[in-house]
Amino acid sequence: MSLESELDAVDLRILAGLQEDGRRSVKALAADAGIAQSTCAERLRGLIARGVIKGFRAELDLARLGRHEQAIIGVRVRPHSRELADALVADCLAMPEVLRVMHVAGPDDFLVHVAVTDTGALRDFVLDQLTARREVAAVQTYLIFDQWDRQKIA
Repeated sequence: MSLESELDAVDLRILAGLQEDGRRSVKALAADAGIAQSTCAERLRGLIARGVIKGFRAELDLARLGRHEQAIIGVRVRPHSRELADALVADCLAMPEVLRVMHVAGPDDFLVHVAVTDTGALRDFVLDQLTARREVAAVQTYLIFDQWDRQKIA
């Protein structure tokens, strides 16, 4: 039985409430889900223990932190091996500009999401951090003008 099939309507209402506001109180979540606070707290503990809820984070305004430009950088590596892939991912995640790294299918092997101060810093990142690596065969940079996120369940 999959974890998805183990989630009921109450779990889904709790998750939806947290997605709207991750700081929502157990009292408010319980009221929205139509259950007792103690039941809601137990459900929350269960969702965390089962790995449905991976964590709680603050969403930051990167521009207010001086990172006015974001980009997705497609990276092709040659040869494409687990050893090189693991090293590239580890090194990228250690770089302060990098927000996330995705291993993908398609013409690129990886997509690297970065936030930098300006386009000069983006150029320097691509030249000094990515193309300077021997295994990086090609990069394609996509400057992000705007973005909209949706991480809500059905």
